[in-house]
Amino acid sequence: MASLAKSNLPRFDVDIFQNEYLADGAREVNAIVTVTSTGGGTSGGRPLPGGSPQDDQGVESSAVVIMVDCSGSMDYPASKMRGAREATAVAIDAVRDGVAFAVVAGTHEAKDIYPGDGTLAVAGDATRQAAKEALRRLQANGGTAMGTWLAKADRLFLSRRDATIRHAILLTDGKNEHESAADLDKAIEQVTGHFTADCRGVGTDWQVEELRKISSALLGSVDIVAEPSGLAEDFRAMMENAMGKQVADVALRVWTPANAVVRFVKQVAPTVEDLTGRRAEAGPRAGDYPTGSWGDESRDYHVCVEVPAAAVGNEMLAARISLILPQPGGTAEVLSQGLVKAVWTDDLASSTRISPQVAHYTGQAELASSIQEGLEAHRAGDLDRATAKLGAAVRIAHATGNDGTFKLLQKVVDVVDPKEGTVRFRKNVSEADSMTLETRSTKTVRVKK
Repeated sequence: MASLAKSNLPRFDVDIFQNEYLADGAREVNAIVTVTSTGGGTSGGRPLPGGSPQDDQGVESSAVVIMVDCSGSMDYPASKMRGAREATAVAIDAVRDGVAFAVVAGTHEAKDIYPGDGTLAVAGDATRQAAKEALRRLQANGGTAMGTWLAKADRLFLSRRDATIRHAILLTDGKNEHESAADLDKAIEQVTGHFTADCRGVGTDWQVEELRKISSALLGSVDIVAEPSGLAEDFRAMMENAMGKQVADVALRVWTPANAVVRFVKQVAPTVEDLTGRRAEAGPRAGDYPTGSWGDESRDYHVCVEVPAAAVGNEMLAARISLILPQPGGTAEVLSQGLVKAVWTDDLASSTRISPQVAHYTGQAELASSIQEGLEAHRAGDLDRATAKLGAAVRIAHATGNDGTFKLLQKVVDVVDPKEGTVRFRKNVSEADSMTLETRSTKTVRVKK
């Protein structure tokens, strides 16, 4: 473990959990990398090109954009539009003084209703009040094209190039019906890396996969708010979390020796997120994997490396894991560092011992995929496969102590034997319960101490 952060940044610590002993000829090395950020008081993100340095307090270097679905369906029932206005007002109240912010009304196009001039306002008593008064202009009328909302948010963020921590909230109640899937994919690709985004679906007429695609690319969260009455508290929590971020654009850099290959890098806590395809080359045998913005928090990552086979008695460094903060000019500040090792042994007890952390998170990833595959099979009418997959999910959730997911599963299946994963599908499962299970399937629990 090492922590190399400067005093004006949060302290980052890296802990490596693994069984470093491999059998003769074995090649796969697995490790859980726990990253913990504590004690930051200022922002240390990277300004956009042409930007100015952030202020000493890190306040004016943050920016948020709230995107609210104003399509016609938001009036059915009217409580959705009313709940959206109330929730947006609550979120605005949670914006810290000095933070730049804007509100976007999203339909088949995107309009910034506050401040309304293509820029971001600076939060203070007067601007927060004016923004809440502008919410009266949120009227349900039109279609849904989320790609245009993302592009509008991107342009608004660009109006404040000194904003190093950029976060968006996106709320919708429906499917992205007024632009093609290719157009949405293009919009997501164009804004990826520019800001993070939390996505929320209200009601049950939206698509989990669609919002997960956005939140995953933009390193945010996705969740369902089944009833409009729950929006305000959810928006408050999201905004308070965004206000707690202290440093942006942190990356996990994985260096491997010659002839070694990174098989995958996944975030495994607090949610499962596969980062393997997000690798950016960072010099000889090194690659960077984005982690987004950090406040005081801890996350776990599963790194799997394939190394050249070696004989008993050999030892090697399988990977060097660094937390890095990109700097202007292409350099990087190393915030913390840890080492993944490989030692070949003929001691069967040592080489067959599985790290409890690796075993736990392998199970949590399997839990998420079992839920998603089970619900997909159920929608396709394959009840046998659906029952088997959700039965496996029940067994894993029970064994690993993931009580939250276990309770969500119980709303979809009757659990006969949790230890064996014996289940029966419940009759008349509500769409809200099914979507809640799917949306929250990637949430994990950490290894018990």
